[in-house]
Order: sequence, then structure tokens, then C-alpha cells
Amino acid sequence: MSRVKGENTNPESATYHKSTAREYFESICVAVILALFVRTFIVQAFKIPTGSMENNLLIGDHLLVNKFVFAPTMTRLEGTLLPIDPIRRGDVVVFKYPEDPERDFIKRVIGLPGETIELRKKRVYIDDTVLDEPYVRYLAPPGEDGEAGFDLRVRYGPVTVPAGHYFMMGDNRDNSQDSRYWGFLPREYVKGRALFVYFSFGGESAGLSSLLTGVRWNRIFHQIH
Repeated sequence: MSRVKGENTNPESATYHKSTAREYFESICVAVILALFVRTFIVQAFKIPTGSMENNLLIGDHLLVNKFVFAPTMTRLEGTLLPIDPIRRGDVVVFKYPEDPERDFIKRVIGLPGETIELRKKRVYIDDTVLDEPYVRYLAPPGEDGEAGFDLRVRYGPVTVPAGHYFMMGDNRDNSQDSRYWGFLPREYVKGRALFVYFSFGGESAGLSSLLTGVRWNRIFHQIH
């Protein structure tokens, strides 16, 4: 009987087996690709470096930021089917600092496109209506008398938020570098909405004992509102 050209007559070589090293290599490559995809398009870690959002976010809080929730959509169908949300007042947002886009900032959305923003004696007015802000911390409480001249922490505006922009402010209202100082935030600079604190550390010295005592265990998995 003649053989068919190219036929494999060795039964032991009929089944191809990957080497263990190759399987490990492929698994690592897939894990890296997935990690990069998640970091680029879905979530990103962020560390709070300043006290501008106290007492809601503390220096040393480590957050996860949802980058997908504000992702642009190409069609109305995508916006309906995907878990995409509009940017709303009160959202705590991580964004590129307009004066240095290489740096990330985190603030709260206060003014939406088309709204008129004004500070009177530290209180925020939206379209001439005072805004209820239970999350705000003041170093000195709003006063009922006197205007502090050119102090933007006390008196600001009125200004109207342009289309495609937002007015951002820190919760630690007397100690925050925000839209009062650098202007409106373009929509395309928004990176995502802060989700929750996955780790928080308040210690400064080195060593294992400092690490254990510095962890703020009560803030782990703290949701951000």
C-alpha cells in the first residue's frame, strides 16, 4: 500500500503538547494585556496627595477610579446599552490638571455647562439659588457680614460655565486649588469618577510597627460620595 504524501505515520507525534515554559509565558502575556486593558479603559488607582478634599478624602487614601463610566459613546445605542453615565453635580472626579495635563487632580463637580456660578460669603449659588453642601469643610465658617474683597474663597463670580466645561471645587473649601483659581475644566480632561478607598495609610515613619499602626483600617472599602 502506498503512503499519502505528507501523512504522519508516528502516532506519538500526532498530538502537539506545549512546553510548560511556553504555557507560563502565554499566561503571563494574557495577564499583562488584561491588566493594561483594565488600567487604560476601566479602572485606575489614585493616591490622595493633599488635603483639598478633607474630610471626605484624606492624605494617604488610595482610591480606585472608574474610567469607563464617563467614556464617550459613538451612538445613542451605545449610551443605552453600556453603563455610561453623564457627569452630574456632586460627582467626585479625577481629571487632568488644565495648567499641567501631566498631573492628576481630584475635585467635586459643582457647576454644569450653561449654569451661572457665584460665591457670596463662601456660599455657592447656582443660577442665583444657594447650593446645599453637607460635604464641605471650612477653616473659618461662612460669615453673615463683610465681604473679603479679592479673596476668592469668600467672593467669586458670577461666571457662566461654557459648553463642554465644568466648574470644580474641593470639599476643603478654604484650602483647595480649584476652578476659582485656574478656571473651567474641559470635558476631555475628565478621567473618571472616584469609586472607593481600597487602602489608607496615615503614618510617615518607616518600619513594620509604623506600617501596622498607620493603616486606617476603618477607611478600607469606604465608598466615596
